[in-house]
Amino acid sequence: MSNLRHLLSAADLSRDAAINLLDLSETMASVNDREIKKLPTLRGKTVVNLFFEDSTRTRISFELAAKRLSADVINFSAKGSSVSKGESLKDTAQTLEAMGADGVVIRHAASGAAYTLAHSGWINGAIVNAGDGTHEHPTQALLDAFTIRRRLHGSASTGKALDGVKVAIVGDVLHSRVARSNLLLLNTLGAEVHLVAPPTLLPADSSGWNAHIHYDLDAMLHRVKPDAVMMLRVQLERMSAAFFASEREYARVWGFNADRLALLGSKSLLMHPGPMNRGLEISSAAADSPNSTVLEQVANGVSVRMAVLFNLLSGERSIENV
Repeated sequence: MSNLRHLLSAADLSRDAAINLLDLSETMASVNDREIKKLPTLRGKTVVNLFFEDSTRTRISFELAAKRLSADVINFSAKGSSVSKGESLKDTAQTLEAMGADGVVIRHAASGAAYTLAHSGWINGAIVNAGDGTHEHPTQALLDAFTIRRRLHGSASTGKALDGVKVAIVGDVLHSRVARSNLLLLNTLGAEVHLVAPPTLLPADSSGWNAHIHYDLDAMLHRVKPDAVMMLRVQLERMSAAFFASEREYARVWGFNADRLALLGSKSLLMHPGPMNRGLEISSAAADSPNSTVLEQVANGVSVRMAVLFNLLSGERSIENV
């Protein structure tokens, strides 16, 4: 498979490239099922996790992925670093370049930060966008697609896309980089995407979005019968105004509860990128149900990020005979 230079957006991936990454993730998943979960493929490479925003799942997932490929890993947190003393992104990047970073995984509050880093000339290493503001989070979209494909097709998933699969993305679409990346990738893979949210939590102009728009969750569940429902975290920290009447009202109208769970088919997936606000966008009964893929998504994230790092950093090294 052809290697990427960077992964900044889900739009960077063609249909073939996305399917190849999902197939490579299957190979990595088989490695993660072994007693010794280690490959020598990135030995001698250095991966820097450059996180300007707090993260648990994504940072640890990338760290574990790099270590399982035998790369050296440096974890850089803005808190307690020179960044908190006023150092710019440019100075930080040039410091990492001087240290010989082969790959940089960046999470930043500013939309476009990963693109800036990749095209600035400040650093020569491969850049992976681990979330930039409200813009994108492409590896989350990949792991979500991988989870859907595995649940629907099982061991026969290799080589398959998601043609005709109906996916509903529900909740705080306006502030969600996960929603944006998923919309792009799901469209690339042939899925039918439905966005379900109150008007205040949708972009002012969604005419360019290749998705069906709904304002009633129950009606959508009855009419569409989605194969997967992806609940989004309500991002209260990004809200500077009142986007809904109250948390109790939001949970009643838009939260996925036991009643809505009963409307799902037994094989339909209930997804959440985490961290979950239990009792707000999703109830404990729903989050802990057999339909839920929350923990699978976390586990699959390691396999997918191994595939991304391998693709970006392996050069001519082969994955055969792993």
